Formats: sequence, C-alpha cells, structure tokens
Amino acid sequence: MTTMRTVALDSPPDVGSLDLRPSERALHLRDTLVDFMRTHVFPAEEQYEAYRNRVGPHDHALPPVVETLKSEARRRGLWNLFLPAESGIGQLDYAYLAEVTGWSLNLAPEATNGQAPDTGNMELLHLFGTDAQKRRWLDPLLDGSIRSAFSMTEVDVASSDATNIETRIERDGDHYVINGRKWWTSGAADPRCQLMIVMGKTDPGAETHRQQSMVLVPRDTAGVRIVRDLPVFGHHDQHGHVEIVYEDVRVPVEYLLGEEGGGFAMAQARLGPGRIHHCMRAIGAAERAMELMVTRAQSRVAFGKALAEQGVVQEQIAESRIAIDQARLLCHLAARTIDQHGNKAAAQYVSAAKVAVPRVTLQVIDRAIQVFGGAGVSDDVPLAAMYGWHRAMRIFDGPDEVHVRSLARAELRKYR
Repeated sequence: MTTMRTVALDSPPDVGSLDLRPSERALHLRDTLVDFMRTHVFPAEEQYEAYRNRVGPHDHALPPVVETLKSEARRRGLWNLFLPAESGIGQLDYAYLAEVTGWSLNLAPEATNGQAPDTGNMELLHLFGTDAQKRRWLDPLLDGSIRSAFSMTEVDVASSDATNIETRIERDGDHYVINGRKWWTSGAADPRCQLMIVMGKTDPGAETHRQQSMVLVPRDTAGVRIVRDLPVFGHHDQHGHVEIVYEDVRVPVEYLLGEEGGGFAMAQARLGPGRIHHCMRAIGAAERAMELMVTRAQSRVAFGKALAEQGVVQEQIAESRIAIDQARLLCHLAARTIDQHGNKAAAQYVSAAKVAVPRVTLQVIDRAIQVFGGAGVSDDVPLAAMYGWHRAMRIFDGPDEVHVRSLARAELRKYR
C-alpha cells in the first residue's frame, strides 16, 4: 500500500491577504479612465487606423491623434500610472487600470504613458540609473517627449535563456565597445526613439549569471545599424520591432546601467512588473473580444434565429466568462503579492499568470472570430490584429515553456 504524504496539507499556499479590492483612489482613477476611453480613445481609433493606412506600414511616425490623447490624459491625471513612485498606487491598483487600457492596445497605453517597452526601461532607470542618466533619459521618458527600446533578444541564439546572449560589451579605456546582432528590439523604429538599453556580455569567463551587463546607447550613435522592421503575423506595428547590428559602437563608461555583471539580475527586475502589466492589458483585450462576440451573436441571424440563441454559441460565451474571471483573479493575486512581498515572492504567481492569461485571451478572441465568420479574419474588426499580438505574447517576456518549467520545479521542491 502506498503511503500518502501530506506536504501540501501541512504547507498551505502562502497567498498573504486575499483582499483584492482596489483602493478608493484607484476606483476614482478607473472611473476617470473609463470616461476617457469612451469619450476620447474609442472615437480616435478610426483616425488612428486611417492615418496608418494612408502613410503605409513602413512609416513609424506616431499618428497625430495620439498626441491629442496624451494631452487630455495628462489633464485628467491619467499619466505614469504604472510607476508607484510617480502614481502613488501599487500593482494591484494598477491592474484595474491597465486592464481598461488593454481595450485599445494601440492607443490607450501610449496615451497614458504606460506603453512597453518604455515602462520597463523607466523602471530600470528609476531603480539603477545615476542622477545624470535620470536627467538625460528618465525625465523625458516620464514626460512622454521621447521613446526608448530594449535590446536583448538575439537572432542566432535561444534568447529564452538570457545567459545565451553573444553580444560583447568590452571595456576600452573610458569607453565600452559593443558588437553584436539583436532583433525584436521593440520601439527602435519610432522616430521619437532616442535611447536603447543594450544587454551583452562584459565578462564571458565570470559565473553564468554575472557575465552580462546593460549599457545605455543613444540611437544615433555611430555603428548602430537598423537592418529591418519585423512584422508580427504580417502586421507592422507603429513603434516597430527592429533587427539591429551593433558594429564597434562606442559609448562612455558613464553609460553603464547599474554595475558590471548586473545585467541578468536587472533584466529579471525589469521583466517581473513588465510581465504582469502585459497580462493586465491582455485581460482587457479578452473583455473587448467578449463584448464583440456577444454583440455580434445578438444581432446576427442564422438558420432562422439569432446566434445568441444557438446552444453552441451560448456555451462559447459562458466558457469565455469563466476563463476571463479566473485569469483576472490570478493576475490580481500576483499583483497583490508584489505589493505585499516584492517581485521575488510573486515570481511563481507571475509565471502562472504569464502562461494562463494569454491562453485565455487567445481562446476568447478565437471564439469571437468564429462568431464573426469571414468578418472576423478581416481588418474590418480588430480581432485578427488582437489575435496576432496575443499569440506573440506566449513567446515574448519568456515563452510558455520557460514559465511552465519554473512552476514545475517550484512544485517539485515542495515534496523533496
């Protein structure tokens, strides 16, 4: 007879406080944000798309309507909400706000200065930047007057393991010299981009997680060569996802971010909040797909009755509601744990959310596409573009497999 172990019974999950309610300030901000979305953002989506269609996919200038939205968002106090040092709210409060911005992914995050990769870069500069670095780059990023890019992923190695990167950052007197090839450097195609945070190896002989460093590279530095902008499922984003070659790029040693050998640890510090922010916005996208699906099902008639009266469609709607609410609770638990115990304590919850939320969002979007039929795969509705972005989300900021492995190892350790 097999003896039962009781490790799980003896050690209940340490979830801290399960009070997932937002603060009064967050509720007020959410009301303001919802009104902003309804009165300004959603009406601007048609102008945004019309401008992008007119200039073509390879023009990465920001559509002027977004600058108008930015001014209105600042006037309403909806600015830099992602950074607790600026907003005064925590990650759980921000979850309720980021979800709302996820309803209009091309406009709302940028309009509120909460767009990736700038948010993660601002967090890095806030945590590790010198006073001079903050004055030159963090202040204008917080002001929304420039944009930035994060350059870590490489073409020739499996970048899901950041210790694989081959880009070299070598000290030469009072300069660092950078040589390497990167891609998926999001934001670098935007003409407002003035800074790239580049991760490479400063000491290949050091302990595995102390080989990497980050340096700040102005985009116009000699030797920075943009090769191409990469489409996502055939779609070129406004800010671009760029392949870049760094050829003998020289920057002053004062442009080192943090300390030599600290690049891997800083990347993890950056990705923790960044991952959960992506999940928060993805919940909003799932809700929008849900609304589109329900509205379509109520108005579309097939075989003599509305789609909403068909049992199979009712099942799809019900399953979507269950999945969205489950994913939201997991996301909020991760955010609450960050607030109470920090990024490290929340790592497993963040990994779980990073796997679960994109999966749920894709399922809901896919169901909505099916209800829309041919229209669902066209550009007449936003579902196809939404699907492409959230499918990519299962790869960036750590593919599903990496997070699943991390979760499995943590679970296995409980029973050793």
